[in-house]
Amino acid sequence: MIIGVPKEIKPLEKRVGLTPGGAEMLIRNGHKVVVEADAGIGSGFSNERYTSIGAEIGASASAVYAQADMIIKVKEPIAPEYPLIKRNQTLFTYFHFAASRELTDAMLKSGATCIAYETVQKNDGSLPLLIPMSEVAGRMAPQEGAKFLEHPMGGRGVLLGGVPGVRPANVMVLGGGVVGTNAAKIAAGFGAQVTIFDNNLYRLRYLDDVMPKNCTTQMSTAANIREAIVDADLVIGAVLIVGAKAPHLVTRDMLSTMKPGSVIVDVSVDQGGCVETCKPTTHDNPTYVVDGVVHYGVANMPGAVPYTSTLALTGATLPYAVELANKGWKPAVMGNRELALGVNVVEGKIVYQAVAEAFGMDYTSLESVL
Repeated sequence: MIIGVPKEIKPLEKRVGLTPGGAEMLIRNGHKVVVEADAGIGSGFSNERYTSIGAEIGASASAVYAQADMIIKVKEPIAPEYPLIKRNQTLFTYFHFAASRELTDAMLKSGATCIAYETVQKNDGSLPLLIPMSEVAGRMAPQEGAKFLEHPMGGRGVLLGGVPGVRPANVMVLGGGVVGTNAAKIAAGFGAQVTIFDNNLYRLRYLDDVMPKNCTTQMSTAANIREAIVDADLVIGAVLIVGAKAPHLVTRDMLSTMKPGSVIVDVSVDQGGCVETCKPTTHDNPTYVVDGVVHYGVANMPGAVPYTSTLALTGATLPYAVELANKGWKPAVMGNRELALGVNVVEGKIVYQAVAEAFGMDYTSLESVL
């Protein structure tokens, strides 16, 4: 099989879909790997690093897409890439379809098979290909929040950890999953007073046991969130419903009760956001203000630390990529339920129910396609 690795073209996205070590593993399994020129530069991997292990360098994205049977990326394709995608081509990347009707329509039109990292799921419900980037984004969220709480950045001038004689910041974390747990851990490490909200009492009990004493838990209800947000300096959105659009836990009317210069970092923004007023932003223009509240909505937060992120991502995706390449996507998903749950679109049909429901579109079972 020919595996193509195009350069990411979202603004300031420097990650790459495959490290040289990952490319070497695929080559050792008998496959050809074609990497677009300079695709790995932003993550610290030169063209020579790829060619030294036997990969080829493609002069352009169109050259890579034209010959590849399977494309391995990081972020979902965007408009300039849509025409490059071929029928019967397999795309293995993050898609977050439920957040974008335009992307969904484009992939249906392409006739490609789209396997989404974020919906590959183990029997215990964990998301092995989402976890590495969720860990990175979760750990970055308090870091970004602390920066934008600074007065020159538009914030109210609060130090996350406070100092002796001055109380620390109040941090709300909405969601106790991988993102929320990592965000709370880092915020608590800064010395902030952290409250994690979740609707799973068993998860809250676990977090109450393992988190430090400056981190407390609370049941996620509209009333509790509305009451707590009045005192919040930083709100971190960390809600995930697998393959579906995130619910709005923070509504527009709540903003008027927040302190001027407080900050919202919505990590859920790539799934539509759990804050009603949040919209996707970019690393070069990451924030905007609504009702005096600073909103940070960068949809590819791990792209700011591409070296760490690329290594973490390839470490997780590579076993699945090798299986897809060795067997072809149909035999691979027929023999691997985890991969089967990653299949969202096949040859013009939506085969992941939550995506179809998000747009009121027709759903086709994967079994019927196979």
